[in-house]
Amino acid sequence: MRTAPVLLAGEALRRALDDLPGWKLGGGKLQKEFRFGDFNAAFGWMARVALLAERMDHHPEWRNIWNRVSVALHTHDAGGVTKRDIDMAAAMDRYAAAASADSRAG
Repeated sequence: MRTAPVLLAGEALRRALDDLPGWKLGGGKLQKEFRFGDFNAAFGWMARVALLAERMDHHPEWRNIWNRVSVALHTHDAGGVTKRDIDMAAAMDRYAAAASADSRAG
């Protein structure tokens, strides 16, 4: 059985956000909009993130419009942002950087 996630607040949350460029806190959630070269790149990124989300059992709220994906992360069980959200946000950034590199290489 997994232990209950610990809510991040105050200085701990601020420090975590410092390491996540472009992410902001709004409505108790981490939020960011990703932009890709086209719909295929955006959707491919979403597919990669979806596989990770299943492995982590931690699923984002997101919306896709053509080359943009708006993301909101929070941990329902904790009622706010936890380390799981920080880890997911960092992974999303890594995957987005790889997707950009892939599109430049193609």
